[in-house]
Amino acid sequence: MSDISFPLEVIDKIGNYVYRLIDPRNGETFYVGRGQGNRVFQHAAGITEGMSKDGLSDKSDRIREIKNAGLEVIHVIHRHGIPDEVVNHVEAALIDAYPGLTNEQGGEGSGSYGPMHADEIIRLYALPLMIEKPEHKLVLININHISDRSSKDSIYKQVKGNWRISINRARQADFVIAVYRGVSIGVFKVSSWLASIEHEGRFCFEGESASQEIWNMYVGEFGLRITNSEMKHIQNPVRYWKC
Repeated sequence: MSDISFPLEVIDKIGNYVYRLIDPRNGETFYVGRGQGNRVFQHAAGITEGMSKDGLSDKSDRIREIKNAGLEVIHVIHRHGIPDEVVNHVEAALIDAYPGLTNEQGGEGSGSYGPMHADEIIRLYALPLMIEKPEHKLVLININHISDRSSKDSIYKQVKGNWRISINRARQADFVIAVYRGVSIGVFKVSSWLASIEHEGRFCFEGESASQEIWNMYVGEFGLRITNSEMKHIQNPVRYWKC
């Protein structure tokens, strides 16, 4: 780890900041975070939050590869002096701007307020609402992109895996709902949850589209807006309802 750190008088002045970690081998930004004090240096060295609940994180894997190549992670303070009440939004906007990051979670509100075409915003706020207190046990999974929202098969392929998930909770669920930018776009009946072959510590499911009755309840014709705060995507791509 480099000995560089912020002097106390600097820490007092910069307050909250948002930073990027960059791979010196290709100039690619691979992580965006927020912090105070010397957090950026600790993260660049890979000495904090190096383990996720399911094992080594993608971020720490990337940092280890860089160090094994005899290099150091490049870090950039993107904005400092950010008020407490908006720092999460600044971080989220930057996460949205760099696809393919190793962040375990998306930016706060990215699913609902992230990058959209004007037509998507109009459709989002014109859609009807999903039922506030569903009777079924649900797993809601946020997906970042979808090639064809009109195809149930395309939605299923996108949402089926691979996810860092509480497998015990997931196996209790009656249905999995695919969520795209705060809108339900698909609902599926799970036959089994399986450990991912490609990604250690992650899971995928096998299943099929739910019945038309259930589809109408949770998706409708063009999707339903999710307003229930317990189900709405905030940061974690996976949310649970009653399980």
